[in-house]
This record gives sequence, C-alpha cells and structure tokens, in this order.
Amino acid sequence: MFLDYETLRIIWWLILGVTLVGFAVVQGFGLGVAMLLPFVARDNGERNAVLGTVDLAWDGNQAWFLLAGVAVFAAWPPLHVIAFSGFFFAMFAVLLALIARPVASALRQNARSVPARSLWDGVLFLSGVVPAVVFGIAVGNVLQGIPFHVEPVVGPVYDGGFRDLFNPFALLSGLVAVAMLCMHGGTYLALRTDAMVAKRAKVAASAAAMALIFLFAVSGLWAGLGINGYALTDPAAQTVGLVADGWFQNYVSRLDAVFASACGLIAPLSVILLLDIRMPLQAFMASCVGVAGVVAASGLTIFPFLLPSSTDPNSSLTVWGASAAPSTLFNMLIASIVLIPMVICYTVWAFGRLRRDTLERRKAP
Repeated sequence: MFLDYETLRIIWWLILGVTLVGFAVVQGFGLGVAMLLPFVARDNGERNAVLGTVDLAWDGNQAWFLLAGVAVFAAWPPLHVIAFSGFFFAMFAVLLALIARPVASALRQNARSVPARSLWDGVLFLSGVVPAVVFGIAVGNVLQGIPFHVEPVVGPVYDGGFRDLFNPFALLSGLVAVAMLCMHGGTYLALRTDAMVAKRAKVAASAAAMALIFLFAVSGLWAGLGINGYALTDPAAQTVGLVADGWFQNYVSRLDAVFASACGLIAPLSVILLLDIRMPLQAFMASCVGVAGVVAASGLTIFPFLLPSSTDPNSSLTVWGASAAPSTLFNMLIASIVLIPMVICYTVWAFGRLRRDTLERRKAP
C-alpha cells in the first residue's frame, strides 16, 4: 500500500465533501424546480414544460447521493450508525421524496383530470421541500452537536429524540437550504424556459438569492458566536472540549472555509445582477458556485470533526478517530477511482446537453 493511513483519511474526507457538493449542485436545481413549480408555472402547459426541463437529470443525479452514502458507510462506519439512528425517519422521508419525484412527474403527465394533476403537483412540491429542509436541519444539528455516546461493546448510541432535531438553529439552517435550492432551481428555469415562466423564475431566483444572503450570514454569525463549538484539546488522545466560540476560531484559521463562505455570499449577489442584465447562463454558473460555497463552508469549518457529540464530547467522531481500517479505505478508494469518473462523465454529458438544448432553442425562429 503506497498511501499512508493519514493520507487515506484525508482523501476520503475530500471524497465525501466532493460528493456532497456534487449532489447539492447537480441535484439541487431539481429540488428547487420542484419547490417552485406551483409558483412559476400557472397552467398545465407551463407545468409540463417546466417538468420537461428536469426529466433528464432527476434519475442520474441521484448517483451523487448514493456515492455520499457509500463514502460514509465505507470510510466511517460509526458515522453511518449514528446518522441512521438519529436521522432514520428524516432520511426515510428523503428517500421517499427522491423516489416519489420522478414517479409523480410521470403520473402527472398521464393524468387526465385537474384534481389528479393537482395531487401530483402537490407531491412534486413536497418532493422538493422535504429533502431541502431535512438536509438543512441535519447540518444545523451537526454544528450544534448530536446527542450520542460511545459504549465499549455496543458502540455509538443515540441519546436524543426525533423532536430534538427541530430546534431554532436547525430550523434556520433548513430555511438556508430552502432559499439556496430555490435560487438554484430558479436560475435553472430562467435558463431553460421562455416567456412568462422564465420571467417568474427570474423573480423567484432573485428573491431566493436575497433571502439566502441574509439567512446564510445570520446562521454563520449564530454558529460562530452563539453556539458552543468543539476543539481537539489533545489530538493524540482524541480529547475533545467545548469552546464558546470554537467554530469561529476554527473558521478564521482556515482560508478555505473563509473562501467558501465568501462564495456563498458573493455568488447569490452575482445571480441577482446577472439575471437583471439577462445573462441566465452566467447566473446559473454563479448559482452553482454559491451552492458549492454554502455546502463546503460547513464541512470546512468543523474539520476535523465529522459528528460532534453534545452529550459526551469525547465520543465525537473525527476524521482521525472514526475511520475504517487502512485496507478498507484503500480498497474502496480503488473502487471509487472507477465509479466517480463515471458519475462525473454523466454529469458533464447532462450539462453539455443542457447547454446545447438551450442554444438550439434560442436560435430557433
């Protein structure tokens, strides 16, 4: 094995980050489109046109979500245990939403009555809202710490309840995710649609971008100064302590975290300006940067923590202390070298087709 244990851990942390950012960027606009469907498309023809813009992307883009799950399962088994113990019902709701979305789209196109189409419109709306809110709430809870402890024989044990997940900071994080994905979906529709749908999408995307700037700034200040952070007081012994402004100290010491959060604030502003001067393609690219920045900022700020523990800080899962065996990390890395390029190639192909379809539509008389 030509890679040492520490390098393998860092590589897998990067793989997890890339897959989560990739999922948010390439799947996020689909979630945003689903949330905006009732507001930007008023009649059956407009809604069919909106859904037609994302049918190509929905199935394949979920591969990023599966890759993130594989990364968690393979690289940090304790993280997988706690995530599915504490967030089981939330993750199950996300899974149902992701499954229901393409099914509802197909059934809606075949529906003949107005009530049936309205029913599937509601399902599509929920299929966008539920994952966005759940992912945002999950990030908010991770930043505060998850109530769990590690027992010598049993392993990680979740100490909290389902209601505990819905605290004020986590709900704010859920709103950040909703605003972010509505901006992303709105810029996508501004690029991919015409006439009144595109006009309404521009308004929705600009409003969501303004909301994102405000909510992301407030949540960042709250996380940095309003909640306790975590720090490795003794890295060798994996001893963890609570620090009043621990996340803020970690944040300002990492230029990559500062850069990511700057992207999360500046890119939405660019979206507003670019949509105003009728440059939807550039606005969509700026939205991709903004989404990547918001998602990356959280992970970079809490490094090397994966899942802090609020009940027993020393049970917190870190990149160093919760990883799988070196042989497992290496073998799964070989598999990832095959799988990840395949997903990236599909994504490039899908975005290339998106660009070609957009250019052809604009050249058509």
